[in-house]
Amino acid sequence: MNARDQILARIRGAVTGAPDVEVPRDYRGATGPGAGVAEPRLIDLLAERLRDYRAIVHVVPEAEIASVVREALARRAAARLVVPDGLPSAWLAAVPYETLRDDPELSAGDLDRVDGVITGCAAAIAETGTIVLDAGPGQGRRALTLLPDYHLCVVRADQVVAGVPDAVAVLAAERPLTWISGPSATSDIELDRVEGVHGPRTLEVVIST
Repeated sequence: MNARDQILARIRGAVTGAPDVEVPRDYRGATGPGAGVAEPRLIDLLAERLRDYRAIVHVVPEAEIASVVREALARRAAARLVVPDGLPSAWLAAVPYETLRDDPELSAGDLDRVDGVITGCAAAIAETGTIVLDAGPGQGRRALTLLPDYHLCVVRADQVVAGVPDAVAVLAAERPLTWISGPSATSDIELDRVEGVHGPRTLEVVIST
């Protein structure tokens, strides 16, 4: 008998004859109206949480998305941008830069050399300031948003939900979900913050109203 078997045997012996314990399953459920309902308070809260994470945030009418995207890229002097399939062409109207498609798939080196990536999202959680991508149209595979140093994400008002349970209710569990809460960052034991370690150094979010 090895050490693992000994430990398991002792555990079984200790619980032999113990009464069954009912485990409560009344987890917190959805708290808001869910995706598809644009609530101004949720949009304001999402913007506040994202700024707390040091993301750059713009809250604009839908008709102004293209102009805000153009100005954001101009500030960064972005010349080469990855654009996943399915991204609304209206968001990229009159933007003078080179766009790269991921077909055939771009290599890690290719993605490291671009100036950034622009995507949509599957949902955005106001309470936690989290953006969720599921590799759907306009989002692309996970590598597209993890390797470039700059991620510009457009969030539609009807994609904003109140809390995590609300997001879980509208997301498909079988999809490859990526949960983003601000730019990539970590700290060492002395709490020195380092950004861009395992994801983009800069996250810029355009939220439409």
